[in-house]
Amino acid sequence: MDQHLIVFIAVAEKQNFSRAAEELHMTQPAVSQYIQAFEREVGTRLLERSNKYVRLNKAGEIVYHHAKEILGLYTKMQRFVDDATNKASGPISIGASYTFGEYVLPHIIARMLDQYPLIHPSVAIGNSREIAELVLGHQMDVGIVEGDYRNKKLNIEAFDEDRMYIIMSPKHPLAKLSEKVKMSELEQASWIVREKGSGTREATEQLFRRLGIAPNKKMEFGSTQLIKESVEAGLGISLLSQWAIRKELSMGALQTLDADEVPFIRKFSIVTLSPYNTKALDTFLDLVRANK
Repeated sequence: MDQHLIVFIAVAEKQNFSRAAEELHMTQPAVSQYIQAFEREVGTRLLERSNKYVRLNKAGEIVYHHAKEILGLYTKMQRFVDDATNKASGPISIGASYTFGEYVLPHIIARMLDQYPLIHPSVAIGNSREIAELVLGHQMDVGIVEGDYRNKKLNIEAFDEDRMYIIMSPKHPLAKLSEKVKMSELEQASWIVREKGSGTREATEQLFRRLGIAPNKKMEFGSTQLIKESVEAGLGISLLSQWAIRKELSMGALQTLDADEVPFIRKFSIVTLSPYNTKALDTFLDLVRANK
């Protein structure tokens, strides 16, 4: 791997020559020489320097983006070469949406490591759009996303269904209803929703369209756990996955609401960029598909 790219990426991310040198186990003058040589090779300055900071300029941002992709591709190539040993081993980088990543993925990884201890997973959690972008940028080997995600550049495989329920506190006024809730009551209720780009937010908006409602009282939170705590505290109602609410339902801290179109069914999908997988990644994907 070209050492100039590695040094450049380290300086760009640390925004400091000394910290980059420390991370790379090099001297600061050596790091400076690599950067100067790399800028001569590219034909322009890539970093703005001062006594207080080191920052990417416009050209540097372009080079940094492609350098990260090149590094990701090189790492993948090396894994395929290592795969010639016919062992399910080595690193795999996994991205997952919040619901799957926080409530389902840990159990899959535990089973995988029990059977294949030579596999070394790393995990990043984000909303579905963020995870797909990481896979597109060669920074993740695989992503698990929610909903009807589409992108012509990615291989997308729906592998399971997720049942979603409207939840509320047992003390919420709607919890006292003895019959199915009316659309007008749902529209007037305070809703707690995830941020845009989240698969759960997409599912909530689809549910609103199916029910023909447009609630005015909406609070946007970026965490499923925060939404559960807020619903339990009586701040409003929400739509969440069965996986996210199992414990709270069993303890009586939350309860589901009987309404049309509920449970709402959405998909979990695997997203990859390359049609070629290492044995470690294929092993992980087999376990994901079997987790039903």
